[in-house]
Amino acid sequence: MLLHELYPFPEDQKDRKRIGRGRATGQGCTAGKGNKGQNARAGTGTKAWFEGGQMPLARRLPKRGFKNPFKVSYAPVNLDRLVEAFPESTEITLDAIYERGIVARGSLVKVLGNGELSKAITVEAHKFSASALEKISKAGGSAKPLENVTEG
Repeated sequence: MLLHELYPFPEDQKDRKRIGRGRATGQGCTAGKGNKGQNARAGTGTKAWFEGGQMPLARRLPKRGFKNPFKVSYAPVNLDRLVEAFPESTEITLDAIYERGIVARGSLVKVLGNGELSKAITVEAHKFSASALEKISKAGGSAKPLENVTEG
C-alpha cells in the first residue's frame, strides 16, 4: 500500500464552505447568517449559555447546601491492613504506605484501631485514633504523628 492509495481519496472529500465569497457560492449575500441581528454582525455573537434574555438555567435551579473550603479529610487505614501489607517490617513510613498503594499519594493518612498487633512497630502517619495509639503502645511500638501541611 502506498500513500496515494489510502482512503479517503482527495476527490472523495467534500470541499469546505467558502462563506462570504459572492452569490454564486450559495453562501453569498448574508453568508448564511440570516438578515441583521446580533449574530449577523462582525465580532462575537451570543455566548453558548445565553438563553435569549430568559432567566438562565444556573439561576433557575435551586441552590442547596454548603461546601466548606477549609475541610480537611483523611484517608483511613486500619491496623490490620498495615500488618497485612507490611508483614516483616518494624517501621512503616508514610512513603511506604503510598508506595504500596494503600492510599493515594499526597493524601492525609489517619490510622484507625481495627485489627490486632502481635509485634512492636513504629508507624508514621498524619493522625491516629485513640484505639490505634493504645494498641500500638500496648504492643511495644510507637506512633509518629506528622504535621499537616494543608491544615491551618
